[in-house]
Amino acid sequence: MRTLRAIWKLLRGLWHVLVGMWTIYVRFPQFNAEQREMRVQAWALQFLALWDIHLKVLGQPVSNGPALIVANHISWLDISVIHAARHCRFVSKSDIRDWPLVGMLATGAGTLYIERTSRKDALRMVKDMADAMKNGDVVAVFPEGTTSDGRDVLPFHANLIQSAIQAEAPVQPMSLQFLDARSGEPSFAPCYIGDDTLLGSIWRTLTAPRITAVVRFGDLQWAQGRDRRAWSHDLREEIIRLRDARH
Repeated sequence: MRTLRAIWKLLRGLWHVLVGMWTIYVRFPQFNAEQREMRVQAWALQFLALWDIHLKVLGQPVSNGPALIVANHISWLDISVIHAARHCRFVSKSDIRDWPLVGMLATGAGTLYIERTSRKDALRMVKDMADAMKNGDVVAVFPEGTTSDGRDVLPFHANLIQSAIQAEAPVQPMSLQFLDARSGEPSFAPCYIGDDTLLGSIWRTLTAPRITAVVRFGDLQWAQGRDRRAWSHDLREEIIRLRDARH
């Protein structure tokens, strides 16, 4: 029965992705920016519901831009979870743009792409992020640069934090956890690390007991004279504190 339920959820999820692609191609040209943001958030909420993932949001997300959201990174599922909690423009590695289906959805949601191995491209991305925030956008980034299993937060790469300094924008730290909905213990089903394949992680998520995705937003921070390295260190410490706080 568990396998049959997983297959049913997979098929419903694929249909939802196709509907999302149709919306981007056909409806988005008719929408203004606010309407697009609302549709992306609604799509993400529906996607989680179809896959029986409960979203729990703690704290208050930033109401409008300019702002930079900084979060820990666990899974391919993170972007949908955060979109469901608060629409934002993500910074993602450039190869996601070429992923079947997912790349189209990411681009339609306003994702900014970066070549992670190129220092020159990182400088370009800092400028693009700062410009987006100056235009009133909320941008989100995973400073770990890769995923972990959620038991620890990897060291942060500070480069992209410079964008908030350039834009004179606040940063909102945000922690992300996946929990077993019944026991409240960490769920490692959505993890996407090491030798995990994307399909393997998706299937593990679909066959796992019900999952709760916990998003906790911290207070807005301003640079207050800190350079990107000092600020990055403080943001990592705050995200660890948020993750470990009692729900």
